[in-house]
Amino acid sequence: MPVYEYKCKKCNLKFEELQSIGADAPPCPKCKAGEVVKCISVFGFSSGGEKDYSSSGGSSCSSCSGGNCSSCK
Repeated sequence: MPVYEYKCKKCNLKFEELQSIGADAPPCPKCKAGEVVKCISVFGFSSGGEKDYSSSGGSSCSSCSGGNCSSCK
């Protein structure tokens, strides 16, 4: 079962819930309001902070093979 992230519209609490796919949104555990929205989880997204090195030589840079030179950073 996937873990979904929700935010309560009434008290702004963010919480996670282990639910089966297609299940109704749960009430807020803090204020018990039924007005919650499903959030987009950051787990499924990449920040783009790390370099993606190719498998040939381990670097996307043509001047070295290790990806550690100053022109690769």
